[in-house]
Amino acid sequence: MELHEYLPALRRSNARFAEAAAAAVLAHGWAARVPGCPDWTLADLVWHLAEVQRFWAWVVRTRAQDPSAYERPVRHPDDELLGYAAARSAELEAALAEGDPADRVWTWALQQDVAFVLRRQVQEAAVHTVDVEQVLGDVRPVPADVGLDGLDEWLEVMVPGALPDGPPPDASPVVLRAVDAEAERTLFPGSRPVPVATLTGTAGDLLLAVWRRVPLDVLTVDGDGVQAAAMIASVDLE
Repeated sequence: MELHEYLPALRRSNARFAEAAAAAVLAHGWAARVPGCPDWTLADLVWHLAEVQRFWAWVVRTRAQDPSAYERPVRHPDDELLGYAAARSAELEAALAEGDPADRVWTWALQQDVAFVLRRQVQEAAVHTVDVEQVLGDVRPVPADVGLDGLDEWLEVMVPGALPDGPPPDASPVVLRAVDAEAERTLFPGSRPVPVATLTGTAGDLLLAVWRRVPLDVLTVDGDGVQAAAMIASVDLE
């Protein structure tokens, strides 16, 4: 994705998250469990995204070089969460709209600028939107461009972050083929002469699979699916 495409994508995800969260509350209540995050309730999920967006809005707005001055909010009652979350989404969107992607800010990654926050928050909102859609029972496809960019971010940022010393000794390549984006990526390229498996599906489904939101069953698996799942699981982001 190009830089100018991130903010519109974030706005779309935020709007869908709010819509699906409101419908899920009416249908299932705040205590409904979140399939993609089994330890969370719907209330936990809505609060989490609101808290994340509040923090990054603060980072961008203040051009923070250190997060130590940030004051964490007190959790709001469940009946206030939808309004609070909508306000935090708007706050983040406004901060990013006013910020220059090249501006230096603190992040937890090697890339220390607003552009990183833009990209990361698109993916944060996209995956959590699927989380709330799973609670509701109305999961919509992740757009191909968002899915492929998220897959690239996972490979470029999350995998090295989880495995700073490189792939595990037993690593084998896993090919990720996105049919709707006409693109192919590889987890642990060069670790063995031959990939252990090729996983084929939409970019969005591949993204959700590597983030453990859907099983590999939603993809076409050519090769050893058990080994492919083990390779993905070795990228432990907990």
